[in-house]
Amino acid sequence: MSHLEVVPTEELSIRRLNVLRAGYAFMAVGLAIVKWPVVIQDARSLPVMEGVVACLLTAMSLLAIVGLRYPVRLLPVLLLEVLWKVIWFVAVALPHLVAGNVDTETGSVLFSCSFIVVIIAVIPWRYVWTHYVKAPGAAWR
Repeated sequence: MSHLEVVPTEELSIRRLNVLRAGYAFMAVGLAIVKWPVVIQDARSLPVMEGVVACLLTAMSLLAIVGLRYPVRLLPVLLLEVLWKVIWFVAVALPHLVAGNVDTETGSVLFSCSFIVVIIAVIPWRYVWTHYVKAPGAAWR
């Protein structure tokens, strides 16, 4: 499939596409409220890695806005959002939870990341499985 071809959405109903759009809207609005002010007002004063995170999440919110128009094409944005939060939870938060030493900063990030349940709920997982896992990959040549 060339990059100009339309991604088939026949498998997803209009209702399902609109549920997906609701997930993009949730992500876009949430990140816009939390991260845009940081980037617009405080970016120069942030430590380097906090600035990187703020800019990355601001870019994700902009892509989520594009996802309102192209919900199927932008599915990888939602998948990235789910994956990084699940990896963070397993690699960082879970060991702290098990050890019983969750500090304020970890607890705050854990709370923020808990909203990922909304995105997990709106992703059409059967479609993801069929089109991203089971489908043959593009030719290397």
